[in-house]
Order: sequence, then structure tokens, then C-alpha cells
Amino acid sequence: MTTGLVYDERFLAHRAPYEHPEHPGRLTAIWRRLQEEGLVERCERVSAREATREELLGIHTAAHIATIEETAREDFCQLDPDTYACRESAQAAKLAAGGLIDLAAEVAAGRLANGLALLRPPGHHAEADRAMGFCLFNNVAIAARALQQKGVERILIVDWDLHHGNGTQHSFWEDPGVLYFSTHQSPFYPGTGSIGESGGGPGRGFTVNVPWPGGMGDADYLSAFDRVLSPIARDFRPDVVLVSAGFDAAAGDPLGAMRVTPAGYAQMTARLATLAGGRIVLALEGGYDLEAIARSAEACLRVLLGEAPDAAEPGEASPLATRILEAVRQTHSDGRSTL
Repeated sequence: MTTGLVYDERFLAHRAPYEHPEHPGRLTAIWRRLQEEGLVERCERVSAREATREELLGIHTAAHIATIEETAREDFCQLDPDTYACRESAQAAKLAAGGLIDLAAEVAAGRLANGLALLRPPGHHAEADRAMGFCLFNNVAIAARALQQKGVERILIVDWDLHHGNGTQHSFWEDPGVLYFSTHQSPFYPGTGSIGESGGGPGRGFTVNVPWPGGMGDADYLSAFDRVLSPIARDFRPDVVLVSAGFDAAAGDPLGAMRVTPAGYAQMTARLATLAGGRIVLALEGGYDLEAIARSAEACLRVLLGEAPDAAEPGEASPLATRILEAVRQTHSDGRSTL
């Protein structure tokens, strides 16, 4: 078994006619780096294919699907102040969702060890009934639902993007079969993701949010993984791990104020690889500094390929991070988990 890799040049056709943070250059920067480092040839390519209507309906309403499909009739349209679509965007969004479904299914079935999906457009902000935050269809949520329909019982979704994945959280708010864990800058777009947002009904306690102020770095993020995520995840015993792998919490990102290094992302990936028998799939979300996203994606892929991660930035978690993590632990110390 080896690492699966999804990439398709048709993802590059999704573009705005003006300068926008979410542009094709993000993907080409990562792809060029992986090729130059000889990492692409070490992976098994998984083809992107358009998600079916039935697969999209697992998360999205029929009206929303129709709205996105209608954008193929126009050269360009603005879906909200942040989110655009051109004539080729609907196809790119379907290909992103379908490619991730197939990659996740191969990993869950044990035919691939793990995987990385280099997708555009991103997905974790997309709600059931609307596009938002650069996202058209919610790739990770769609893939998780497809895995459930294939009989996978317990799915851990880890979202380390700078922004909270409101769409993913809402998709599984009452579902105890999906554990959603998010680290994100707060207060910040989209305004969701407080510590008290922990799921509802039978899914209460299965949403875990770690809202950070700006300035958090490797030690803070790794402390969140070690002190909060690890004990909850080991109690949950996931069958597969899906990662909304945004790299906009990287040091130098123009939209964020975090300080995570490529080695920090690699260390987070290594920790996740100890779960679910190593069945982990990373799906690209945000990240807008081209050098940072290329180096970070490379670092994560090297871990998936079996290389030891570089050491993260030295130091301990900040006192503020420690207080936030303790508040999260208190919220989730309800007898369900081992916190």
C-alpha cells in the first residue's frame, strides 16, 4: 500500500476575473513543489471524477446544487461578497468532491495506506443550502457522508484551517458517528466555533472547538492535539480520519495571524497517523501564502509517505493557550470521553 494523491488540472479553471486570495496559483505552487521534490512519483494517483447528484444530496439541498449548476451558464457570477463562480466552477467543485470521495473510500477500505487531496475550490464553509467563504460544495462533509453510506461507523474530522468550518460542523451537529474537532482563529470569519458549541441531541459532545486568538504557534497547536484531541479521539476510536487541511494558520499567511511552521503541520499529521490504523486523508482547504502552503503540504505528504517529521518550533504552550485548552477540557469532561 502507498499514499493516494488527488490532483486535476481542471481544478485550475475555477478562477475570478479579478485578484482574489483563492486563485489557481495556490494549487500550482503546491504541485510544483511536490514534483520538484520527487514526491508525486512516490504516490499512487487517484483520478478526480464528478460527484453524483446523490452524493451531493448527502449534504446539500437540491436547491443549492441547482444554484451551483446554474453558474455554468454564465462567464462569471458573485455568489456572496467572498465567493465567486465562473463557467467552469461547477465542474471543478464536483470533481473535487468526487475525487475526495474515491480517495477516502480507498483508504477506508485499506487499499491505500493514506492520502492527500489537492482540491479547489475548498469546501468547509459551504452550508447545506448555500456557498460561502470561497467554498461551493463541502468536500470533506460529502466524503464523510459517502463513507457512512458505505458502512464506515466512526469518522473523525480534524479541521486545522485558520477559519472555523461552520458548514462541516452543522452537517454533523447531531451525528454521534462523526467527531468534529476544530482549531481556529477567533473572533474571526465566519463567527462560529465557540467552546460551547459542542453538538446537539445524540451528537452532543461530538463537536469540539478550540478557538484561538492570533499569535498561536506550533507548541500551542500540538498541545491542543495532545491534551484535548488525543484522549477524545482514542475514546472515540475512529475508523478513518479526514482532515480539512487548510494552511492559512501558517506563519506569514496574509489572511491570518498564526505562526504554525511546516514542521508543526508535519507533527500534527504524525499524531493523527497514530489513529484509525493510520487511515488518514488530508484535503486542502485554505492557505494563501504560496511558499508557506507549498512547504507545509510537502511536510505533511512526507509524513504520509513514512518519513519522520522535523522537530516543531521549540517551547511550551503559552499560558493563554493553556487556559483555553483547560476550558475546552472542562466543557467535554462529561463522562463520555477520557478527558
